[in-house]
Amino acid sequence: MTKSHASEQHSIEASGRARGRERSLRRGLTLDAAFREFLRHPSPWLIGGTLSVAVAGRILVGDWQSTDLLVPAVMLAVFPVFEWIVHVTVLHWRPRRLGPIPIDSELARKHRAHHVDPRNIPLIFIPTRTLSVLVVVLLALAAFAFPRLGLGLTFLVTITVLGLGYEWTHYLIHTDYKPKGALYRAVWRNHRHHHYKNEHYWFTVTTSGTADRVFGTHPDPATTETSPTARNLHAG
Repeated sequence: MTKSHASEQHSIEASGRARGRERSLRRGLTLDAAFREFLRHPSPWLIGGTLSVAVAGRILVGDWQSTDLLVPAVMLAVFPVFEWIVHVTVLHWRPRRLGPIPIDSELARKHRAHHVDPRNIPLIFIPTRTLSVLVVVLLALAAFAFPRLGLGLTFLVTITVLGLGYEWTHYLIHTDYKPKGALYRAVWRNHRHHHYKNEHYWFTVTTSGTADRVFGTHPDPATTETSPTARNLHAG
């Protein structure tokens, strides 16, 4: 067997194993099995590693003050709005050109592919290259954008906890794990409506009926028209 044939055979076998693993995830998926698959992808490790460094740094720095409670509280309060704005303006960005230069981020491209195939597990996660840049930006913000390092590290701990929660929730919604509790069922239904009913509504992922109600994108699904472009953004 030639080297090229061996490489091709290896690729085919790897693809077959991936498809087999994904099929197994679609049959009676348990939370444990979903979590094991979650850990096979880069973004949970990148976010989790950053969180570990942030927690360790926060403990070592000390200097605890009342604002270390205020910053997480404010971030939790505004996160649904932040999530909505990013989804609408960044993920649903319509590709443009500035002369010969295309203006289209990796996040937007991957998100369009995610809408085409919402069950494709790798497309569920934040792209590794983009996430790596975001981590560097967050580290810089934590180090230089706050009046004291301890407060910056509190911010970093909070944002990575929120990011890890977002990745897990978004991933789980797109598996066949069946909702058990009322809270998760509401979040699951909200995001499923966005993908399978109408992509112009239901933009929050980790919360349901929060920022979408504020911005008028939480209609009654029973009276909302099913969009022909939910699986093909900007095709209309």
